[in-house]
Amino acid sequence: MSSVIRAAGLRKIYGGQAVVDGIDLEIRRGECFGLLGPNGAGKTTTLRLLLGLLGPDGGRVELLGQAIPQQAREARQRVGVVPQMDNLDPDFTVAENLLVYGRYFGMSDDQIEARLPDLLEFSNLTAKRDAKVPTLSGGMKRRLTLARALVNDPDVIFLDEPTTGLDPQARHLIWQRLRELTARGKTLVLTTHFMDEAERLCHRLAVMDNGRIISQGSPRELIADNIEPEVVEVFGETAAEWAKTATQFADRFELSGESVFCYVRDAHPLLHELQRHPELRYVHRPANLEDVFLKLTGREMRE
Repeated sequence: MSSVIRAAGLRKIYGGQAVVDGIDLEIRRGECFGLLGPNGAGKTTTLRLLLGLLGPDGGRVELLGQAIPQQAREARQRVGVVPQMDNLDPDFTVAENLLVYGRYFGMSDDQIEARLPDLLEFSNLTAKRDAKVPTLSGGMKRRLTLARALVNDPDVIFLDEPTTGLDPQARHLIWQRLRELTARGKTLVLTTHFMDEAERLCHRLAVMDNGRIISQGSPRELIADNIEPEVVEVFGETAAEWAKTATQFADRFELSGESVFCYVRDAHPLLHELQRHPELRYVHRPANLEDVFLKLTGREMRE
């Protein structure tokens, strides 16, 4: 697959600190590429650099064959953006929001009107065509923001935490729509705090921390390369004390509050040991992307 986004040595400095610190990226046509990282890792700044909304302090960016930021205006004609916070016009109806936004791309009203039925059906908002934005639910507003990002039929869509604040039903509908976009050959660049979202949607991921990419690959590759295959989570007031006497049963332990995370290649000896401790509760599961994320970036809170 050909690349639609390339970044080399990309840097952005604020107040003498590198918020984006020399990252390299290559994003392929038709894939969903995820940027993961704790708060302040540099994800949103990276998106803004890739879009040409910020000028870099070092390195270079190419978006859809155009040098960024020098040719950002031309490149953005073929780009859609779903921002972190909805910025719909509350005075307009659903259809009017799409119509006005399409005009920013130089589309005629007839061209936009011709796209409206497909956009409304895609976002499951056909029945809300004439509804004002304040009457919409949070999930409806998020779907309208996605539909608005598609009004110019873009080749690349940037999505900054697209499902934050949504209930599970709304999240699953958005996920379905995003999978449909990649099936059509669209390229998605996604930031998210939901590890299950990244694992479900992304073909490849980059984990960022302190402005740098610290690991990159498919979800399965990241799990295989960074974490033991099985996890046993042990809960209870005595779990921490128990872990001190059970080091031979796990490859690695992590303590978080009253929980002990036991990372193992073979869980059978550990599960047998836990049968001797009925006061402890436990969950046995395969390792996932959240385990990788926490190992690479730590469990401490980020402000």
